[in-house]
Amino acid sequence: MKPFKQPRKQFYLENDLATSMVSQPPLIRVGLLGLGTIGQGVWKHLIRNRQALEARLGIRLLLSGVAVSNRLKQRSLRIPKSKLTDNPSEVIDASDIVCELIGGTQAARNLTLQAFKKGKIVVTANKALLYEQGATLFQAVQKHKGHYFFEASVGGGMPIIKTLKEGLIANRFRSIYGIFNGTSNYILTRMEREGLTFEQVLADARRLGYVEADASLDLDGW
Repeated sequence: MKPFKQPRKQFYLENDLATSMVSQPPLIRVGLLGLGTIGQGVWKHLIRNRQALEARLGIRLLLSGVAVSNRLKQRSLRIPKSKLTDNPSEVIDASDIVCELIGGTQAARNLTLQAFKKGKIVVTANKALLYEQGATLFQAVQKHKGHYFFEASVGGGMPIIKTLKEGLIANRFRSIYGIFNGTSNYILTRMEREGLTFEQVLADARRLGYVEADASLDLDGW
């Protein structure tokens, strides 16, 4: 009796299918809480650089949705209506990574804790939240064995925290001096280079959306 031989064509088809299933990049769903100046910037960045990010990270990127306080508000940024919701829980449930960009502390705290309980990765640019509720949030993320990334809350995203935690992990620092605030650096740099007054540059910073709604958070050294 001759040994059974699988048809060559069928063998190739099955192997191609298996290879495609194994090599399919994982899908990462990213949701945004808030669509202010920072939220719009994040959305634009992800849309504009999506292909490059997917190639570098070896993933497929899906923008799962954006939670806003008013869905009917007129915005210069065009976002599909299907992606907008006034229910933050919908975005949290539909995302693997939740970007907390709403500002303030109370609602941001509650939504961040909700995301941790559901096992989500949370990224924040909210320095006021970290200042007031950091201890609570760090305990919660450890309890639920999650991840909390807050590099974006310092100096407009300058890689300070990552550098200290990873690149300089063997060093001990008694103190660090500097202006770790993107808005303050923007204002001081333009004042020095262009000879402008504080009021002139502050007006530009407000117009460009660099200043928090409560300017004291950026300008009073808190």
